[in-house]
Amino acid sequence: MKGKLESLVDKNNLPAHIVIIMDGNGRWAKKKNLGRISGHREGMKSVRAVVKGAKELGVRHITLYAFSAQNWKRPKVEVDALMELLKHYLVNESDKLIENGISLNAIGRLWELPKNVYEVLTETIDRTKSCNELTLTLALSYGGREEIIDGIKEIISKGNIAPEDINQHNFSQFLYTNDLPEPDLLIRTSGEMRLSNFMLWQLAYTEIYVTKTLWPNFRKQHLIKAILNYQKRERRFGLTGEQVKKRDVI
Repeated sequence: MKGKLESLVDKNNLPAHIVIIMDGNGRWAKKKNLGRISGHREGMKSVRAVVKGAKELGVRHITLYAFSAQNWKRPKVEVDALMELLKHYLVNESDKLIENGISLNAIGRLWELPKNVYEVLTETIDRTKSCNELTLTLALSYGGREEIIDGIKEIISKGNIAPEDINQHNFSQFLYTNDLPEPDLLIRTSGEMRLSNFMLWQLAYTEIYVTKTLWPNFRKQHLIKAILNYQKRERRFGLTGEQVKKRDVI
């Protein structure tokens, strides 16, 4: 049954692509005198709830910043636990993704993942590729600066674009996100006011919503609040308010 909060959502003005920086697992665990791994494990419940909620609302794309290029520097025991949690999620959620029409995608330096995790990831992507109700993208071993550098390297290696012909459109085709629409809404949990090297190119005109809610506590109702906040905004893309109104009338 649709709740009162959800009934306020304008289904004709949904963000097509929501990206989330899932922050606060460690702080959640610390508040409960638990190890950091417990926070990450609890955060997986939020992943399930938010992906399910996004699909129910009619969102077409959701991207989760799951593991950054810089996270490899964390203690080995934590990194190993995160990789096991990722593998466990993929193995256990694969059938549910298919049942719910959700296709899995992944971006980042995926070749840096442990072989067994990479194999399960690619298998899950392949199994869900025909699903078309929502695309769930996991950003893994991902960094915005690294992505731009890798894009430049690919342009150079292909050698079929003259420097003067490079523009915003064709450069985007060399990024990890070339098959995804640019994000409409960025959600960051835990109250931190930074991008943390996430989608530095793609977020140029994305609306940003920051909540103090820690990721393990984030659920569908929090997602709805972020969407409602987004729907109150006027997206200008560099134009004036008057130009936007004139464009909308035309």
